[in-house]
Amino acid sequence: MKHLEGKTVLVTGGASGIGEMMVRLLLERKAKVIIWDINQANIDITLTEFSTEGALYGFQVDVSNSEQVQLAAKKVKQQIGVVDVLINNAGIVVGKYFKEHSVTDIDKTININTAGPMYVTREFLGDMLHQNSGHICNIASSGGLISNPKMSVYAASKWALIGWSDSLRLELKQMNKNVTITTIMPYYINTGMFDGVQSKLPILKPEAAARTILKAIEKNKKMVTIPGYLYRFTRIGQGILPLSIFDWFAGSVLGIYKTMEHFVGRKK
Repeated sequence: MKHLEGKTVLVTGGASGIGEMMVRLLLERKAKVIIWDINQANIDITLTEFSTEGALYGFQVDVSNSEQVQLAAKKVKQQIGVVDVLINNAGIVVGKYFKEHSVTDIDKTININTAGPMYVTREFLGDMLHQNSGHICNIASSGGLISNPKMSVYAASKWALIGWSDSLRLELKQMNKNVTITTIMPYYINTGMFDGVQSKLPILKPEAAARTILKAIEKNKKMVTIPGYLYRFTRIGQGILPLSIFDWFAGSVLGIYKTMEHFVGRKK
């Protein structure tokens, strides 16, 4: 998707955090932007803040609810038209040991982080295939590449998202369709979602991460980690090192396995 100007872009989780930043950057690129978010108050604030920046629409949607997704998608198609670019950004994290998870914690994490992008993509992929153009960007996580204490269900949800996203890319390639997929796997981003995390590796600045994501879409990148060395480190390290050595390096040298020890998350 070389040029985003004039394109209709839908961003889930677009009323806060990195989603809101991408909305602003998309408006700067003269795109027509649709926000889906579960929080109506945040939608209203975002619409007000960016009302003079360009064409912007907001819909309250719980992406984990397939019926809500279907109804909202129908409204978007009727009121706005075909979505050219879909950014599946909405996500949650429960930062505690698995034994402390409730069934609700598990269901919400999997349904929002994994099933949600599938529900949303299912509604808009048909139009993209019909017009033989479009781009879908799925925001996963570096947690989908490497195991981490107090992130078990979150990691599982993102591992699944990465597998589905890249499998979809291959399906579209086999179909010879001009609909492209980008899978993004960022490290911790300083948006409040991971408040309390302590890391030896630099925590990402939201503005820079948002710009990297949009550039990846514009360049039709297939799989992108932020920072870029994370993919090589995890894949090569896991491939050639004994697990005990990899654990020592990731846990003791890089301190990854202790990053969630003081996690508090975003205040509600």
